[in-house]
Parts: sequence; C-alpha cells; structure tokens
Amino acid sequence: MDDRDRQVAVETARRAGALLGAEAGNRRQIAFKGSPSNLVTEMDRRSEGLILEALGAEFPGDAILSEERGTVGGPSSRRWIVDPLDGTTNYAHGIPLFCVSIALEVEGRTRLGVVYDPNLDECFVAERGQGAWLNGERLSVSEAVTLNESLVATGLPYNIRETSRNNLAEFAAFSLRCQGVRRMGSAVLYFCYVAAGRLDGYWELRVGPWDAAAGALIVEEAGGRVTNLGGGPLDPERPEVVASNGRIHEEMLRVLKEAQR
Repeated sequence: MDDRDRQVAVETARRAGALLGAEAGNRRQIAFKGSPSNLVTEMDRRSEGLILEALGAEFPGDAILSEERGTVGGPSSRRWIVDPLDGTTNYAHGIPLFCVSIALEVEGRTRLGVVYDPNLDECFVAERGQGAWLNGERLSVSEAVTLNESLVATGLPYNIRETSRNNLAEFAAFSLRCQGVRRMGSAVLYFCYVAAGRLDGYWELRVGPWDAAAGALIVEEAGGRVTNLGGGPLDPERPEVVASNGRIHEEMLRVLKEAQR
C-alpha cells in the first residue's frame, strides 16, 4: 500500500469530519430516500463533495463509489468506497454519533480503511496485513468467549414497515442470549467498536458497500472475523454482515439460523 493513499484518505476523512462537526446542531435541510426512516441532508452532499474533490484531484484515474452519487469515474483496478456521513438520522437530530468512512479497493479486494469520528476525534485506520489502529494505538478485539457475556449491536432496515425480513426476530433472539443489544444508528461505528473491543459482535441483514468496506477490514485487522449470515465470505456489493471478535462468531451464526427458521 502506497503511503500516499493512507495519508490522503486520513487527511480527507478528517477534513470531512471537521466540516460535519462544525455544522452539527444547526437546522438541517432533510430529504427522504424512499421512506421516512431513510434520510439525506445537505451535509451528506457537502461532505461527499469535499471527499470526491480531494480523491479526484489526487487520484484522477481511480473509480469512486459513494453513497449519494453512486459510481464516479471509469473502470479502474482501484476503487475508493465512500460513506460521507454514516449516521445521518443521528446527525439530523443533533445526536453526536456519526462518522466518515473511506476505503480503497484494489483489484476487487479492500486494502485500506479509514473511519473518522469527529465527535470523539477518533481516527480508525487499517491496511491489509498491517493491523488496525486508533489514533496511533494498535487495536485488538475483545476476549469474550460466550454470547452470554457479550455486548452486541445491530441495525434495522429502512424498509422495516414494508418487509417481513425486518430483523425483529433476530433482535429478540439475541436480546435473550447476551448482555445486551445496542442500536446506535451507525453501521460503520459498530464495526470500529468491535475492532476496539467495545462491542463483542455486530450483525445486520443488509448494509451498503460504503457501510462495510472500511469497517470490515478494520475488524479483520484487529483480529476479528467478518462473514455473511451463513458464515461465508462477505459480498462486497450487497453485504449481509456478522462481525465479531471471532470467539463468539459461531454462536452468533447459530442464533441467526434459529431465529430465521
């Protein structure tokens, strides 16, 4: 991995996070993407514009996949995957739990992940084969060995009012088998918190590529495990996610299988 890739990603994530932080708490311009629970604000677009401009200037030949604009640029062996504001609903309501995520995929495999939380000034960075770091300190997943002693997190789908695949049965099943289930509104930070040992596990029935790209690498490089709901490899284009410290992973998969019956 080129040091310039990491440097630009970190600097850009921090700049976008600083923009979000400076505007947090102000009245938002809110639109809806298909449902009342799927929000987008002008700050999603301003943060995205900043990131795309920075990456485009530094790496003009690279493709970019971003949550709001989709694919930018032509075919390339290098693709940046960007979530300019993960936790939009929190942000729109003035809740200080949101972040910026930037990942670099090379020949179809994520090589670099950067997540910046401006509220806590926490910058999570991982490079494949090089470990995961938080503000320069190496990350390591938790040592919990059973679900019973574990704190886990999840999210509910935006179309929960229209679909029977709504994660409610799974939520109930985990609630009865672990210390607690947290739902904090940021898929990217769930991954980072698993990597940091703050959470022991995280699952979700479907997230976007921009939610999983950086976060999944950060978990793996911190010693954790990330799979789909059946225990197989993550599909980077349509991720369904189970992330854990590795020790409770099989137990989480069993709970999901039982709940989905």
